[in-house]
Amino acid sequence: MGSKKWFTVLDKLIVYELFKTLTSVLLVLVVIIVSRSFIRILDQAIAGVVSNDSLLSILGFKTIVTTAELFPPALFMTVLMVFGRMYRDQEMSAISSAGGGVITLYKSVLIIVLPIIMMVAGLSFYLAPWAESQVDLIMKQSEESADIRGITAGKFSQYRHGNLVFYVEKISDEGILHNVFLQNKDKNSTGVITAQTATIEDLSDGRYIIFSKGEQVKGHPGALDYAIEKFDEYAVRVDSKTAALKFNRHALPVNTLVSSDAISNKTELLRRLSIPLGALLLCIIGVPLAQISPRGGVYGNMFMGFLIYFSYGNLLRVSYTWVENNVMPIWIGASMVNLILLVLGVVLLIRLTGWEWMILNLKSKVFK
Repeated sequence: MGSKKWFTVLDKLIVYELFKTLTSVLLVLVVIIVSRSFIRILDQAIAGVVSNDSLLSILGFKTIVTTAELFPPALFMTVLMVFGRMYRDQEMSAISSAGGGVITLYKSVLIIVLPIIMMVAGLSFYLAPWAESQVDLIMKQSEESADIRGITAGKFSQYRHGNLVFYVEKISDEGILHNVFLQNKDKNSTGVITAQTATIEDLSDGRYIIFSKGEQVKGHPGALDYAIEKFDEYAVRVDSKTAALKFNRHALPVNTLVSSDAISNKTELLRRLSIPLGALLLCIIGVPLAQISPRGGVYGNMFMGFLIYFSYGNLLRVSYTWVENNVMPIWIGASMVNLILLVLGVVLLIRLTGWEWMILNLKSKVFK
């Protein structure tokens, strides 16, 4: 007799269905979530806070972060959809009649899930924080140059919360601004500059707008003590924000979190750990949960799955808050919710197989 194949035809079928469904589900979720984030980024670009040249870079980095966070629900939904369809189409009955049981199903699931979870761990601990740090870096660079961003011909552009108003009638292909208007407010006075042309130049000590052949009126609105100056060339320095770059904790590298004693950093480490761990536990739950509503169609078990994931996610956030506020020790916060999910998985598995099968299987493993 030939040796038993480790990777069977059934394994190939289930792995193919899981991979195909996971790709579709993850793509839909990422597009929905990233689109909402991109709308907010577009609002910032319109307001001149974010450079138009940085939009695609920010979108790419946000996609990486979102993909890491969405893998657990995507895997959970995938298992429910694939096995729910197999129950509906009586494929599970055929598998059972051929001698395949729960262990066979878990083996097929883990063949594809374990490599994915290792990839998710890399995303959660390393790639997603790097992407967050790149977004922080882009946003800081955008803030430093935001004073002159968004200049468009025929449109008034506001900067510095409305204290700097810029208008240009035409912009040539060489980047020369024609028929320029600038209003600059500060604590002491208000200045209005009009010029025939202007250029934006980066000099050794900063960035300047250099006006040519124009006039400046400076004074207080409503007062008569104002000054009028004509000039052939006049330069206005655009002050840049030089605040030090400070990464949010989602962008901190994992070695910084491990070596830090700050409770907030420890909580962030728990959050990253919960992403691959939650993906594994949700897949374990998904196999028996798919059998709860076999006559409800492919999506008959989705409502219960939604309730489980919604409760799991909210309990995780509550536990992180309690850990940060020293309400509970960090080891309890790291294990409590995941243990609840594991117990739920065992209960669902017993519901699927029955107590007798569990006891006989344990006896065969212990006393063989």
